[in-house]
Amino acid sequence: MMETLEASNVALQTLNDPGAAAAIAVGLAALASGYAERGIGAAAVGAMAEDDDMFVPGLIMTVLPETLVILALVVVFIA
Repeated sequence: MMETLEASNVALQTLNDPGAAAAIAVGLAALASGYAERGIGAAAVGAMAEDDDMFVPGLIMTVLPETLVILALVVVFIA
């Protein structure tokens, strides 16, 4: 019980640090982007293997989750 309280106290102190909060925000955005690209990339490569005309839509769908990380970086630099 005491260890849990100490861990939550450290987490709260970390969130009060703006640099640490920004790092957590960008890290979570990158993690979510990677998770989203996991399925999209496989589907895009499969579609491109069957039809060459699917290259551009597949590329766009693969790049879309990466914009999440770019937006997170922009928000960190603005805030």
